[in-house]
Amino acid sequence: MNSYLALGDSYTIGEGIAEHGRWPMQLAEALRREGFAISDPRIIATTGWTTGELAAAMDAAEPLGDDWGFVTLLIGVNNQYRGLGLDEYRDEFSALLDRAIAHAGGRASRVLVLSIPDWGVTPFATGAGRDPYAIATEIDAFNATAREQCNAHGVRFIDITPVSRRHGREDAMLSEDALHYSAAMYGLWAGLALPAARECLRTE
Repeated sequence: MNSYLALGDSYTIGEGIAEHGRWPMQLAEALRREGFAISDPRIIATTGWTTGELAAAMDAAEPLGDDWGFVTLLIGVNNQYRGLGLDEYRDEFSALLDRAIAHAGGRASRVLVLSIPDWGVTPFATGAGRDPYAIATEIDAFNATAREQCNAHGVRFIDITPVSRRHGREDAMLSEDALHYSAAMYGLWAGLALPAARECLRTE
C-alpha cells in the first residue's frame, strides 16, 4: 500500500466543500479504481498558507518521515495574493520540493506538483474590482518559476491553470464563496493529474 502525503493550501484542503470532494481524495480514488494500492492522503494544508507558512506547518507536524509512496504539492497562490516577491517564492518553493522529495524516500519520480489556478476570473475577483490581467500575469510568472524548479528537481509538473481559466466563472465549478472551487472543478484537476500520478506510482 502506497502512503500519500498532500501538501498545499486552500485548494488542497478543499475550502468550503466536503472532504471526499478534495482533489487529492479524488485522485487517490481514481488510482484505486485503476488497481493501484494507495491510501487516502494525509493532508497538510490550510486556507491562506504561503510557501513559508506551509514549511512552518511541516516543521510543527510530528516527524513526517521519509517513506511516503507518493507526495503532491500545490502552493503559491497566497504568495501572489499578498504581493510577496517572486524571488522569495522561488527559494521557498525549491526548499519545499527538496523536502517533498526527501519525504518520498529521495525519489523525485514519486513527487507531483500542480500549478497555481487563476482566481482572477472568479466572480469574487470581479466583485472586488481586481484586475484579472494583472492577476493572470503574476500567476503565470509564479507558475513559470514553479515549472522551472520542478524541471531542475526532476519532478512532474501538471498545468491545471488553463482549466481554472476556462471554467472559473461557472457556478457549478465554484464553492459558495465564489472564490474557491467545487468538487466538480477538483475532479477536472484530478483527471489531469491522473496520468502523471499513474507514472509516479509505476516508478521506483
